[in-house]
Amino acid sequence: MLYNIGKIFFTLLFKILCRLAVFGVDNIPREGGFILASNHISYLDPIVLGVACSRELNFMAKEELFKHHFFGWLLSRLNVFPLKRGSADLRAIKEALRRLKNAQPLLLFPEGGRQNGTILGPPQAGVGFLAAKLNLPVIPAFIRGTEIALPQGAKFIRPHKISVYFGKRIIVERRLAYQDIAFKIMEAISHLSCSRLN
Repeated sequence: MLYNIGKIFFTLLFKILCRLAVFGVDNIPREGGFILASNHISYLDPIVLGVACSRELNFMAKEELFKHHFFGWLLSRLNVFPLKRGSADLRAIKEALRRLKNAQPLLLFPEGGRQNGTILGPPQAGVGFLAAKLNLPVIPAFIRGTEIALPQGAKFIRPHKISVYFGKRIIVERRLAYQDIAFKIMEAISHLSCSRLN
């Protein structure tokens, strides 16, 4: 319920304030679990991708955000679960696997954290592990404009065009090392950034 209410509100906000444009929605699987792998340039990214995607997404967020009781409760109602950053968080990995097995799409940022500017950072192996473990579809995504609409340090959204591009499913070769799979996923995200100029 809260997810749907939030999606309606932010859809209107982004359409009016940021002229949100979404491309490649047909590439989103209509059913079953999948990994949505995107670049990460602003705190707005998870919200924008949640609005742009035709399926209800699940999210990871740093566990510090769950320390406030009410905010932690709210995040959990929005399909968010905690992640210990900087370490191999087995609890978060198990939760991610559980949700994917239950046909729930999961948003991941292979770079691990926000990047400055439009240059993509190196991927972490975790996305390769999850992709290989379950052999589920991986859909690359590229988001542009959120770094200006809400740059680091800003408290309010600025009017600026935001575009989201969903690419075609990536075929994961399970025999590859997890890091190599992660690089393949980042290559697909990079390809979207180069081929889309609007």
